[in-house]
Amino acid sequence: MTLVDTDRAVQLHRAIGPAVEMSGGSAANTVCGVASFGGRAAYVGKVSGDDLGDVFGHDLRAVGVAFRAGRRLDDIPTGRCVIVVTPDAQRTMSTFLGVSSYLDPDDIDPDVVAAGSVLYMEGYLYDRPEAKKAFRHAAELAHRAGREVSLTLSDSFCVDRHRADFRELVADEVDILFGNEHELCALYELDTLESAVAAVRQECRLAVITRGALGSLVITSDDLVEAPAHPVDRVLDTTGAGDLFAAGFLFGYTHGHGPRACGWFGSLAAAEVISHVGPRPLVELSRLVETTPGAPTPPT
Repeated sequence: MTLVDTDRAVQLHRAIGPAVEMSGGSAANTVCGVASFGGRAAYVGKVSGDDLGDVFGHDLRAVGVAFRAGRRLDDIPTGRCVIVVTPDAQRTMSTFLGVSSYLDPDDIDPDVVAAGSVLYMEGYLYDRPEAKKAFRHAAELAHRAGREVSLTLSDSFCVDRHRADFRELVADEVDILFGNEHELCALYELDTLESAVAAVRQECRLAVITRGALGSLVITSDDLVEAPAHPVDRVLDTTGAGDLFAAGFLFGYTHGHGPRACGWFGSLAAAEVISHVGPRPLVELSRLVETTPGAPTPPT
């Protein structure tokens, strides 16, 4: 993943020719996944009053996600990402953050934060000082309302750029940490997953680590639960895999399921999204649960 400026984003868009265009964004993909499972979700973020911003808002609301754009800065375009997927299903992303990176504390609606069981924050937006203040502000509002705070590390390059700030945020505010094994090792500057697991246990109540085809690990202070990956006949595009895993896990978590069951929901959603092009589910995940053997039974 490479960050690009406005000129480069426009140049790439013109160069790629016919393409599939759809709404995305890491945390937005996650809340759409939660809604697809039948959960309730709201999204906090910034778009401009341009075509992409209008489509983005429509696509969220169309699947039942509450969204009210933050304070408008219409001289800065809505963010976009050009993703090239190779035959091995791996993706190369050129991302223009646009107005999304200008999130600030005034964009955070306290009532929206207080209404959610879990606040979910994405590391991609952690570049500007005002965005960092917005993260802290939202986390404080959530804890003040008796809610939990989660963070996804997003990408190893994000961890390398903001390691000290991420470490402080995790230690001070984060109850649930999401990431893959490379991101976790990068966060603690350690060479092995085992040592990184020991480190995160000291700072975070719950950590959820994805390992691709190896499934996931759910780490608590005194337990380590492994959840297998769901089989996929053919992997076409890994874009959104981590986002949808987080969606499934959070859906299970907020509906009272245990760690292994939460991992099952996460793996199911990730398997669905990597089986087609695009970062959001093409089928209702709630229906997929009903037709998939081994689905966890609702907790009593």
